Amino acid sequence: MMRLELHPLIVAAAGGELPEWAQVRPARMPHLASVANLLARWATELGLDEHDHTRWAAAGWLHDSLRDAAAGTLAADARDYPEPVRHAPAAAERLRAEGVADGELLDAIRYHPLGNRGLGPLGRYLYLADYLEPTRPFAPAENAALRARLPHRPEPALKRVCALRIAETLRRGMPLRYETVAFWNELQEGE
Repeated sequence: MMRLELHPLIVAAAGGELPEWAQVRPARMPHLASVANLLARWATELGLDEHDHTRWAAAGWLHDSLRDAAAGTLAADARDYPEPVRHAPAAAERLRAEGVADGELLDAIRYHPLGNRGLGPLGRYLYLADYLEPTRPFAPAENAALRARLPHRPEPALKRVCALRIAETLRRGMPLRYETVAFWNELQEGE
């Protein structure tokens, strides 16, 4: 299979340089750096080549690149999503509009807060890194224990993180998105 050449925006992002259109508060930058560092470490531990290592680090930096954008400024297709997750499809759409044609990377960013059936390895590890990265204030002991078992055999951690995200959604009285339900079902089918 022939690989796509890395888009310059992806190469820059892998080094921590966000696109000029990114809207990220300074207080969120440690989260982006932590997700990118965790993904880069996992890419190394999994033996991924430099091309994929770059993609994984870039996904970490870009996943919340529109997290602090005003809801009304996000892409029209993102408005079908609940407000707390609109930034994800909006960022993926913005990257696609900029010429990024890496479908796995775009899906990883689009679905990082929800999960989705058919996510590739990058999407699955971004889903984990976003939740488990060390600057997160919730469940530090459990999250550290889950991180310690990664990156090999990610399925138990994926199931646990997905279950926790579903429980939090239900606790807030919010409806479950079909993407999350499909992801949960796919994880259960993998047993």
